[in-house]
Amino acid sequence: MRAVVIDAVRARPEVREVPDPTAPPGGVVVRVMATGICRSDWHGWAGHDDEIVFPHVPGHELAGVVTQVGPGVGRWTVGDRVTVPFVCGCGRCEWCRSGQAQICPDQRQPGFTHWGSFAGYVVLHAADTNLVAIPEQVGFAAAASLGCRFATAYRALAGRARVAEGEWVTVVGAGGVGLSAVMIARALGGRVIAVDRNPEALAVAAALGAEHTLRVGDADLPAAVAELTGGGGHVAVDAVGSEQACADAILSLRRRGRHVQIGLLPPVGGHPRVPMSRVIGWELDLLGSHGMAAADYPGMLALIERGVLQPQRLIERTVGLDEAASLLPGFDQATVAGMTIVDPAH
Repeated sequence: MRAVVIDAVRARPEVREVPDPTAPPGGVVVRVMATGICRSDWHGWAGHDDEIVFPHVPGHELAGVVTQVGPGVGRWTVGDRVTVPFVCGCGRCEWCRSGQAQICPDQRQPGFTHWGSFAGYVVLHAADTNLVAIPEQVGFAAAASLGCRFATAYRALAGRARVAEGEWVTVVGAGGVGLSAVMIARALGGRVIAVDRNPEALAVAAALGAEHTLRVGDADLPAAVAELTGGGGHVAVDAVGSEQACADAILSLRRRGRHVQIGLLPPVGGHPRVPMSRVIGWELDLLGSHGMAAADYPGMLALIERGVLQPQRLIERTVGLDEAASLLPGFDQATVAGMTIVDPAH
């Protein structure tokens, strides 16, 4: 099969022929019909994930068709249309058994712990725990967009922050995960302020329901949010993963507010600096969101089937493997106003 291969940290990704995979016990092989390029893939390329063994094939947001079923799989057959969370649980531990596979201590992550979906085919482990059936009315590209950014944003707002009707939600970063958060916060009844440096991304955020948009650098962000909301937001999301974005999001909150960290934070001088004095003094809640288990997908998929959530609106462009390979090294600086989807057959 053709795949995007990275031979070392920060090496130039190359598309080349590699052996087709074989389904492991309890797992399946899926023909990749669509897969997303995510900032997390860039973090892996840049060497921020010590689980990656090179040479490596990235890619963790995917949808496709089951082509092989390994021994021990009971729920899936060849031809099934499936997607999968980017965190695949082991299926055996207490966390998986309680429906919390996203924090499984023995988790697998395609594109990180093993070869991923920037390829014709991908192996997925513990299929009976992790695979999710794609409804017929949901396309492969839309389903692929769910695996990391959309599902993570959904759980961050619905499950972790528990956004309530009428609450102010500040979303810092209007890339794929940020725009997902804008759409989901509105669906939950929140009033959204979107923040980004890219005017095109802010225009998309406004079209998706953001009540206000703020451009990074044009104003003191926490002060601007406080003025718009009468004291600060109830919920803030760092959808970028930078020290500044995290601090701005926290400082934009009102007293007793809730911050959700979605963006991965690379180390800065050992660890990112966080305004903990504000967290303590204002009794803020800091919440992490690490994807969403397959067990929680039905509620999100029901909203998609009803048209309340429309992840396909977040897709800006579709590229092939060759363009994906060229885009990956600069994806941390990309100004894409939405998601980039890879079609391996493109």
